[in-house]
Amino acid sequence: MPELPEVERAAKLIRDVAQGRTIEQVETKEDTIVYSGTTHEEFATELTGRKVTDCQRYGKLFYITLNGNGKCPVLHFGMTGMIQVQGQEPTWYRSQPRDKSDAWPPNHMKFILHLSALDDSPAVQIAFRDPRRLARIRLCQDPLKEPPISELGFDPILSMPELEDFKHLVLKRGCPIKALLLDQSFSAGVGNWVADEILFQAQVHPEQKANSLDDDQLAQIYQKMIDICTKAVEVNADSSQFPNSWLFRHRWEKGRKGKKGTKNPLILPSGEEAKIKWLTVGGRTSAVVEQVQINASGATTKSKKRRSTKATKGYDSDDEDKDEEQSTNSSDEEEIRPRKRARGSRK
Repeated sequence: MPELPEVERAAKLIRDVAQGRTIEQVETKEDTIVYSGTTHEEFATELTGRKVTDCQRYGKLFYITLNGNGKCPVLHFGMTGMIQVQGQEPTWYRSQPRDKSDAWPPNHMKFILHLSALDDSPAVQIAFRDPRRLARIRLCQDPLKEPPISELGFDPILSMPELEDFKHLVLKRGCPIKALLLDQSFSAGVGNWVADEILFQAQVHPEQKANSLDDDQLAQIYQKMIDICTKAVEVNADSSQFPNSWLFRHRWEKGRKGKKGTKNPLILPSGEEAKIKWLTVGGRTSAVVEQVQINASGATTKSKKRRSTKATKGYDSDDEDKDEEQSTNSSDEEEIRPRKRARGSRK
C-alpha cells in the first residue's frame, strides 16, 4: 500500500504539473465505492473551471486546493491507487510486468483532469487510477478540519510531537508497538513497510507491548520515525536510493537472507547475514530480524504466524498486499480509528 513517502511523491507530482493550471474538463467513471459522500458527476461539476493552487499531503491522504469558495478533492490511494500524467509512467507503489501499458485513458481510471496550457507548457492530463477499488475520492470544504484528516494522529514530517509528548502517547497503550504505529489515529502515514523499517532500525521487536518500552527504545523509535520518513521523501520514494542497510531493500526477496548464494544479503552491524522472519502482528505481515529485535516484554500476539527463512518458499510481496486488503474496511479509510485527540505541534 502507498504510505507517507509514496503519497508525498504523488502530491509533489501534482504540484509540479498542475499548479497554476485551470481544470478545463473532468472525465469521470461511475464508482459508488470509490467516490465517497459524492458522485462522479458532482465531483466533475465541482472541479471544472477552477484553477489548481496547490496540492498537499497529510498522512496517507492528499488534497488538491483550488481557487474559489468550492470544495476540494481529498484523495486516498487505498491498496493500489496511483496518479498518472499522460505520457509518463504512473506513480507505481511496486509495479508488476503485467501492469505495463501505454493506453490512454489508462485502465482502472476513476477520473482524468484536463488541464490548460500554462505559459510555454502545453495542456496536460492527469489520471487517478485504482484497480482494486479500495481508494477513496471525497470533496471537502476545509480538508484539514474535516474527516477523515481531522481524525488522524500526528504526521511524522508535518506535526511530529516533542519526544516527551511522544513517550506519553506510547506508554498509555498496551498493544504491540507495531500495531500502535499502524494506527492512523496515532501516527498518520506510517504503514507496513515504514513501521517495520522503524522497528528494525530501532532494534525493537514488533510484538513488544508499547507500555513496556524503556526510554532508550522510545527515543530510538522516535528518531527513526523522523529519519526514515524524511529520507524516503527526500529521494521521492525511489527505493533504489534507500540505503542498502535498510530492511526495505531486502524484505521482498522472499525472506531468504540466510540462504547461501544470496546476491544482496542484509548485513548486520555484527557482520553476520540477517535472517528475516515473517510474523503476523496486529493482523499484518511483519518482517523481523530477531538477531537484533528481541521481544523484551515477552508477550506475543495470539494471531502470530511465524515463517522462518527456510519456510518462505512461495512467499512474495503479494502476500503482504493480501494481508493489507483483508485488513482494509471497504467503507472507510484504512486503519483510521476515529476518536478525539490532539495532533502533535512540533514545528
